[in-house]
Amino acid sequence: MAKHTDRYDNENLITLAKKDYDQTQKNTLPTEIVELASKGNVYPKSHPLRSGKLEMRYMTAYDEDILTNASYIREGVVIEKLLESLIVTDVDVADIPDVDKDGLIITARIVSYGAEYPVKVTDPKTKKSLDRSVNLQELKPKEFNLIPDDNGEFDYEVNSDTSIKFKFLTKNMTDQIQENNAISSFLLHAITQVNDSRKESDIEHFIRYTFLAKDSKSFRDYILKNSPGFEYSYEFEGEDGSAFTAGFQVGADLFWV
Repeated sequence: MAKHTDRYDNENLITLAKKDYDQTQKNTLPTEIVELASKGNVYPKSHPLRSGKLEMRYMTAYDEDILTNASYIREGVVIEKLLESLIVTDVDVADIPDVDKDGLIITARIVSYGAEYPVKVTDPKTKKSLDRSVNLQELKPKEFNLIPDDNGEFDYEVNSDTSIKFKFLTKNMTDQIQENNAISSFLLHAITQVNDSRKESDIEHFIRYTFLAKDSKSFRDYILKNSPGFEYSYEFEGEDGSAFTAGFQVGADLFWV
């Protein structure tokens, strides 16, 4: 008579064999090398994404189940789960800052369903809403020229007496920002060092008692201005045939075609 432990061992072996087979099959799918909007500069020097590139495979019909998974939709993790499935490079999706996520999502859309994406824009002459389309392949990343240190962090001088280091946030960090104290919570996650101290208690003390509101605002504006990402503006044809440039939003319908 077989022991329970034998049965569990067999079940584990079967599970491992299925995972190995699944991974082997996925390795046969075509892939794309994606250039990160941050150029890899938001990662520590030892991180595989410091190269500024990431490999992503094409989506299959099986992956489409992720987009319709009711549990993922309720939890708001559809995109995270999709990227986890598609990224070939050995990295944890949770470690990828939000500033690089847009480019990965756009690439996933292009290689899965094509580059044409329907949008609604307002004609500046007639003020009417127009149905137009965007070629997602023509989107360009913003200029990103901040120089990182070996930890993927950046220097900012508050004043002649105070300098800080900061990092760009991941989704996990963004999710931890508290609604009732959003600014101080954001700063506590973004700032990694004040002068020579990396102690969280010192950083919190600085934010609470030393970081003046006008300096905090200037710092947040600096991050916003210098954040990597994509330029969501495009040249469209107006009702009279003339061209105009307008911004557009990438919505939840990005993968619904």
